[in-house]
Amino acid sequence: MPELAGRVADAFESLVREHEERWLSPLAVRSYESRGRNLPEEECRLRTPFQRDRDRIVHSKAFRRLRHKTQVFVDPEGDHFRTRLTHTLETTGIARGVARALRLNEDLVEAVGLGHDLGHPPFGHAGEQALDELLRERGGRGFRHNEHSLRVVERLERDGRGLNLTWEVRDGILKHTGPDEPETLEGRIVRIVDRVAYINHDIDDAIRAGILDPHDLPADELAVLGATGSRRIDMLVHDLVETSAQAGDIVQSDEIGGAMLALRSFMFDRVYLGPQTAEEHARIRHTVRRIFEHLVDERGDDLEHATDYLAGMTDRFALTFAAELE
Repeated sequence: MPELAGRVADAFESLVREHEERWLSPLAVRSYESRGRNLPEEECRLRTPFQRDRDRIVHSKAFRRLRHKTQVFVDPEGDHFRTRLTHTLETTGIARGVARALRLNEDLVEAVGLGHDLGHPPFGHAGEQALDELLRERGGRGFRHNEHSLRVVERLERDGRGLNLTWEVRDGILKHTGPDEPETLEGRIVRIVDRVAYINHDIDDAIRAGILDPHDLPADELAVLGATGSRRIDMLVHDLVETSAQAGDIVQSDEIGGAMLALRSFMFDRVYLGPQTAEEHARIRHTVRRIFEHLVDERGDDLEHATDYLAGMTDRFALTFAAELE
């Protein structure tokens, strides 16, 4: 029925605007009030700007590679260990729930959540640390995956054209970790929920791998947050929603937030960079160094190009690449 072809599209933006004015909190970002994109473009008539950003991220090469990038354990044999992709999906799902409860813009939260780790290098935290050290040795400014995630969406995807995402999504991706807070409440949700997700599912994976025993977990923090991962996430989400609603900002209570940060420190000390994983981390550092030195010293790449290429590798590709250099 060609005569109906444009009716939904013609009304879409106005209906979204009306719905958001009725439903969203006054503190929420409105979908059609974005600060815009780096390059102006004609908007889609059946998707909001943030929905378009979400779709561009999901269809990107960097997003597809996340399924073969380590969350904690390198190329694990078991089928149930998390990857960078499953972490991204878990983070995004939790963050959308928080946004819904606070009547903030779920589409913006979803786009930031799906894009926040696009620039993470292979081999998880240890791979990021190894690449950071190598760049500093060469006089570079180091490596931070949040900064590289922004570079991926602005410069590297689409053969160098980038994804041309909205300002709000790019701000949330860049500031999901590091010293600066995102300027939107939606971005701040992802910043906190990222930690909520990875701390709890990484505990699960570390126990499954035999690196942690459940009795190793700090008793004081578990007494506050809960004995199981699902209970801890439930506690953290409820605290985040209730405390944020009262504050008019995205914040945790002192007790719950402090317990979460203490549990995060425990995980860095015992799992991410801990002595029980020293052998694995030594293998990661050797692999990253061998690839980096080949790219820079033997192939002649500059630091930027070598970083882009190495950071884009999956675990399996990096391991195979390094083995062929030996």
